[in-house]
Parts: sequence; structure tokens; C-alpha cells
Amino acid sequence: MKSYIMPSIRLTLVTILVFSGLYPLLIWTIAQATPQRGMAERITEGSRTYYANIGYSFSDERYFWSRPSAVGYHAAGSAGSNKGPSNPDYLAQVRARIDTFISHHPGIRKADIPVDLVTASGSGLDPHISVQAARVQAERISRIRGISRPNVDALIENQVERPILGLFGPSRVNVLKLNIALDGLR
Repeated sequence: MKSYIMPSIRLTLVTILVFSGLYPLLIWTIAQATPQRGMAERITEGSRTYYANIGYSFSDERYFWSRPSAVGYHAAGSAGSNKGPSNPDYLAQVRARIDTFISHHPGIRKADIPVDLVTASGSGLDPHISVQAARVQAERISRIRGISRPNVDALIENQVERPILGLFGPSRVNVLKLNIALDGLR
């Protein structure tokens, strides 16, 4: 028994040092290399300040719609729904989102709706949608705002965030930034 105590104490001390000291220092150092130096990106529009790394609800037809949120876009309650793909409540919710989307986008087939427009992200606060999700909404935006479709498509292309170093992650669009740029087209 004594032969296990000292190695256990040493392992505990090393683990405390690594995970309470070295790992946080490493993450902090990496964060300092980012453009915002580890702080949230803030966008001030008019008298309001927004955080670009948190999803916001855009349900007005004049705006690009965000990815659905399982927590009602409440940043203090970040979480997924924990409902699996075979859960009847979850399936009914996704079907309702599909039906709503189709009713606002005549001519769009169910198969053409990107999954990120009808399913919530794991955090429930994803600020991004896929480029395809933005493009599928372009016709509605063009029609409602009276902006030519090529101008809306160009706006989307200007807001596309490419993968990090061209390798990590998909191309995506920040919905808040896209809608702010959309309002700037007036």
C-alpha cells in the first residue's frame, strides 16, 4: 500500500501543475496571437454593441436567418438540445422549421435546404451559417429589399470567412456581420 501512495501524490502534483498552470498558460499565449488578443470581437452599430462570436436571432424576412438555437440565443445558457435524431419531439421541431423555410422561400425543394438552417448547433449560439445557407436565402432578400440578386450574391461573397490557413474548417458566413452589411446597402 505504501508503495502506491508516493507515486499517487507525485502524479497528483504533476497533474495539478500541468492542468492548472501550464495548459492555461499555453492557451492564453495562443489567444494573444489572435487579432482580438483573446477577447471577444465587438461590433458597434448605431447605439448597440454586439458580439460577433455569439449567434443572434434574425427572424425578420428582411434579414438573413441565423442557425436555430436550442437555448433561445441566451449566451448564459449555452447548450444543445440533447435530443437525438430519432426523438419524435426533435423530428417534429425540424419538420416545422423545414415547413416554415419552404413557406418563405417558394420554389425551394426540401432537399435544397442546408441542414444548418433547420438544426441547432451543439452550443446553441453558433454565429455562423454555411455559405450555401446564405445563398439559399438570397432570392428572398433580393425580392423583399428590392436589391438585385447579383448585388446580394456579391455581398455574401464579400462576407465569406475562409478556412483557417486554408485548411481548418469550412467556409462560413457570420450572420450578424452579413446583416449589418446588408443594412449598409440601403
